[in-house]
Amino acid sequence: MAIITLTTDFGEKDHFAGAIKGAIYSELPDVRIVDISHSVSPFSISEAAYIIQNAYTSFPKGSIHIIGIDAEINPENTHIAVLLDGHYFICANNGIMSMICAEINPEKIVEINIHNKIQTSFPVLDVFVKVACHIARGGTLDVIGKTIEHIKPIQNLRPYINDDQNQIIGSIIYIDNYGNVITNIKRKFFENIQKGRTYKISARNHSFNTIYNKYSDVVDFSKPVSDRQAEGKGLVVFNSSNYLEIAIYKSNTTTVGGASTLMGLTLMDTITVNFLKD
Repeated sequence: MAIITLTTDFGEKDHFAGAIKGAIYSELPDVRIVDISHSVSPFSISEAAYIIQNAYTSFPKGSIHIIGIDAEINPENTHIAVLLDGHYFICANNGIMSMICAEINPEKIVEINIHNKIQTSFPVLDVFVKVACHIARGGTLDVIGKTIEHIKPIQNLRPYINDDQNQIIGSIIYIDNYGNVITNIKRKFFENIQKGRTYKISARNHSFNTIYNKYSDVVDFSKPVSDRQAEGKGLVVFNSSNYLEIAIYKSNTTTVGGASTLMGLTLMDTITVNFLKD
């Protein structure tokens, strides 16, 4: 049974996500559809890239992933289908795939060229569904597009290193449901530049000099519960996806707030790591 996943910025209020599922089932009644997320911030390519990179590996090889973000076709925003790591991705060529492709080389990329056969004002529904169902039936990418060698990169997905190799300038690429802010600095990248040096991580007027292994490491469990005062404390971790993350311990965005609100951090804000001389 084929698996088709959906990642979009359509939200849950409108008909778009439901219409896509209906169109898929109309063509393939036995397919399995999985919603990864429909809550990507509107047109946020970096958010979509982060979500799909960290979700797709949990699915079996051969899964087909529709990514409906900024998908309106124009001369600078074409559509692509990518075979990578045994998975198929269908999306606009707007940089969404560049985060995954930076770590794994695609096996094949085609620029979708079936638009002249489809009257469309809703390309995710009309074009991406057709391509996904074609692949799910065992169809090849060559039938729906022409091979291309490169995809469009996305700006600010890679952190900057200064010439002296003592500073990383990163940016916030995702804010999660807890208000934690995730940067584009990965653990391996950080450690390769760090080379054992101490460091100072700065975000607006907040600074940190410790990266914890997990959130609860900020708690001193040797103290009585009444003396710990850990809830609401800011901290830095490498999260489960190995990205540098600034968090608030046991945050709640609807009550006490999260790192994004309490520290005034938003998408694409700068995060600086300075490595100090011993």
